[in-house]
Amino acid sequence: MEPVQKIAVLTDSCSDVPVELVEELGIRVVALHINYRDASYRDRVDIQPDEVYARFAEEIPRTSTPSPADVAQAFDAMVADGVTHVAAITISSGLSATHDLIKSVAAGHANLEVEVVDTKNIGLGSGFTVIEAARLVQQGASFEGVVHRARHVAQATYAFFCVDTLEYLYQGGRISKAVYSIGSALDVRPVITCDEEGKYVPVAKAHGRKASLKKALSLVKKRGAGAKRYRLAVVHGGAAEEAQELLAAACEALPDAEEVLFEQISPALVVHTGPGLIGIGIQILD
Repeated sequence: MEPVQKIAVLTDSCSDVPVELVEELGIRVVALHINYRDASYRDRVDIQPDEVYARFAEEIPRTSTPSPADVAQAFDAMVADGVTHVAAITISSGLSATHDLIKSVAAGHANLEVEVVDTKNIGLGSGFTVIEAARLVQQGASFEGVVHRARHVAQATYAFFCVDTLEYLYQGGRISKAVYSIGSALDVRPVITCDEEGKYVPVAKAHGRKASLKKALSLVKKRGAGAKRYRLAVVHGGAAEEAQELLAAACEALPDAEEVLFEQISPALVVHTGPGLIGIGIQILD
């Protein structure tokens, strides 16, 4: 007889899995850090998105990976709970060192079999894959099956982000000066996605806010065309009203989604995008 596997799913706070699903599916989350001049906070543990937005006028904080101690503690807790296998699913290694950190701490836990999946995505673009893996664990899938499915659906996930200003992406070195200068001068709003390396790239552009949101929705519709099974998400950073409108339009355009998620993005993402970010994503399940 094969030894019994006890599988856990671990992720980071920037995967934006809604709290109720974290609890329902038993997902383990390690928090990134939001660093101000005088203090450091754990994302969504010690500080919430609204608090970060409220302080933007006085200071834009920096972000950093979870502390190695926090990650090691998460692995130790899993060992104590009798976990034998861990599917660690992270935001893009192209945008954060979190993936590499988790991989390196995992290597020190010889009593656990750990697979670290790089979603090459961010926010619920990463969180979708975490949710899919955790549901499979609940259904009794094998570790091999969970990891294989996670890698597969991660490649069938598409997230598109519309920023209200290019200032934060430029200051954070995420877009070039040329894109920033032209965009700001002409009110050209790029729609941003993650490329195959998991780095931000402008994938389309539109004049003005409304047009950019419409464009993002059309990109999602295109990805969803012909899909039998899919889930949708709309996320925002301090732009709930506009995001609700986009959500309604998305549900009308793609009425057969198995699951629709609406979530405020992690403060760690807000730091790089500025308030007013709206994202829309689709994960093709079949």
